[in-house]
Amino acid sequence: MTSAFDIRSTAGRFRLVALTEAVSWVGLLIGMYFKYLGSPRTEIGVKVFGMVHGMVFIAFVITAMLAGLAYSWSARTWLLALLGSIVPLGSVIFLIWADRKSKLKPGGGSRPDGFGIPADVTNLTA
Repeated sequence: MTSAFDIRSTAGRFRLVALTEAVSWVGLLIGMYFKYLGSPRTEIGVKVFGMVHGMVFIAFVITAMLAGLAYSWSARTWLLALLGSIVPLGSVIFLIWADRKSKLKPGGGSRPDGFGIPADVTNLTA
């Protein structure tokens, strides 16, 4: 049995990056607290977690695109994944939803061949 975070699979990589994205969001929010409300006020948290979150955000979008291609996501699922990357902790919410709806398993998407073309139309040799 493999782990849900097995980075050898597309789903495992996506799960790992999604959770890392959520942790970096929390770090950025804590950094913003100390920048604007904390005592003493400091910008170091925003500088560190801002850059970390930016890099992890890009990694999340890339792994979401790769997962969408690998699992033939519908346009709705793609949109929800991208929305999950913007909303704080939305990546975890999307991840839970995707696991419940089997969107991170082969055949979990709604498109038969991954390009929105029914499988019988792609066979033009008849």
